[in-house]
Amino acid sequence: MTEPHSQMWERCLEIFRDNIPAEQFDAWFRPVTSVSFSDGKLILMVPSQFFIEQIEERYFNLMRHTLHKVYGPDVKLYYHFNQISNEPSTGVTMGSSKPSTAVAPKPGATSNPFQQQEPQEIDSQLNPHYTFENYCGSMSNRVARSIGEAIANDPKCKTFNPLFLFGAPGVGKTHLIQAIGIRIKESNPRSRVLYITARLFESQYTTAVRNGKINDFINFYQSIDTLIIDDIQDLIGKQSTQNTFFHIFNHLMHNQKQLILASDCAPSKMEGMEQRLVSRFNMGMTAELERPDYDLRKNVLSQKAEQDGVELPSEVLDYIAENVTESIRELEGIVVSLIAHATVLNVDISIDLARKVLSNAVKINRRQTNFEMITQEVASYYQIDPDQIFTKSRKREISDARQMVMYMAKKHAKMPFTAIGTRLSRTHATVLYACKNIEERLSLEKQLQIDVSKIESALMK
Repeated sequence: MTEPHSQMWERCLEIFRDNIPAEQFDAWFRPVTSVSFSDGKLILMVPSQFFIEQIEERYFNLMRHTLHKVYGPDVKLYYHFNQISNEPSTGVTMGSSKPSTAVAPKPGATSNPFQQQEPQEIDSQLNPHYTFENYCGSMSNRVARSIGEAIANDPKCKTFNPLFLFGAPGVGKTHLIQAIGIRIKESNPRSRVLYITARLFESQYTTAVRNGKINDFINFYQSIDTLIIDDIQDLIGKQSTQNTFFHIFNHLMHNQKQLILASDCAPSKMEGMEQRLVSRFNMGMTAELERPDYDLRKNVLSQKAEQDGVELPSEVLDYIAENVTESIRELEGIVVSLIAHATVLNVDISIDLARKVLSNAVKINRRQTNFEMITQEVASYYQIDPDQIFTKSRKREISDARQMVMYMAKKHAKMPFTAIGTRLSRTHATVLYACKNIEERLSLEKQLQIDVSKIESALMK
């Protein structure tokens, strides 16, 4: 009776476990499972292509001896991994790069430039969840989204070719550029659309050069109808790859194919990128995705909570939206963490739980202090009408409040003396005197220390 392939792989794991430290085994071999073994072909499931590179670089000799011992000397090793996590349809199977360079893509689709099938058969590598329908819009991304939808709805119109989107990490670039590709594929399933990261493009190029397949590589990319490259800034400093991409870029543009590029920075900031490429990035439409504004942050939070089947109280929504301001990705992570905490602790999602989660995840943002806020808080503390601070009155309580406003505006709003003086119709010298006066009195007067502390506490709420 033939031994099941899973049991044979367990025998291999025992050998690996006996020959390498436990932490290395847990990191690199425990996640690997056997998919099948037949006709001398062993297919192992690995989490990513990165695992393949690490395993073969670190443990190839151990792997070879072990597999020969368990499966026989003629065993051929293949790896299978999903390009998109938990999406089997994006799976790629590739041979071990050490004994051979065989590549076995899934039937009917390939994302590998070294082994093409029929021209229309291509795995676009698009995440099906990244659609326009679940892309939250606001003023911070309205221009970029509008242009993206225009391209997606009419791929033949090349007004925005190439489209270059840039913005800080986590602002929604990857979602938007893939949404364009998905819409194009929905309209024309036979269209050759490919999404790829610049890092994977570089890796494929390096492999093509090593294996003498550079012409196949170039021919593959020149056959694409809509080429979407994420994190294009990762090609900075890669002169040879840039040169090859330049020729691919020119070919696609000349043949009226669409290019969509995304980067963490604007083309003008790309030091180390060939100038002829930078000039081509600027040929079409360049649009920035700004950091998410308040409305977008609330929409993202609401949508993520709805997708996860929970309802966030309005005060929790407001608190998170006010304090997590940099990244959409970070907002989604906070919702996941919040749900996990509520589940594990068996408590309701509340403002207190949100404070606890955010205290461990992000730096809590304080509201930005401005001159108007300072005037209101100082007037409230001294129990006077704010308008009185702007008058010429020399009454002691008005004068003290006015000097306190000057001091707080310099310290907390970081305003220049001249700007403070202009707001209060006073000279630069008057403001300078007031600030120094309060600083000197603070070390001597207990009541003034209390006054400053209470006003500052009110400003920080």
